[in-house]
Amino acid sequence: MAMRRVYSEIKGKKVTELPGYFKSTFSMDTMKTSVKKGLDNYNDKYIQTSSVDPLLHICFGGMAFSYLVALPNERRHLEHQQHAKEHGGH
Repeated sequence: MAMRRVYSEIKGKKVTELPGYFKSTFSMDTMKTSVKKGLDNYNDKYIQTSSVDPLLHICFGGMAFSYLVALPNERRHLEHQQHAKEHGGH
């Protein structure tokens, strides 16, 4: 949804106007405000209602993060295994 909003806002602009738009839209103050607003909304929606969803978010987020961190190492092992199989090595 956010990408659709950005697209609809830049659709009518000229190319020379885009750097100024992006500079103002993605400035540090705007980003800080957006993150704070998002955290406040998350707090209101999940934390204040005593929902179990934050626990699930942490579990699944931790699982996805650990998978992404381990992925390069696993790919190296698989490449080494494939290379050894092709060359009759160990």
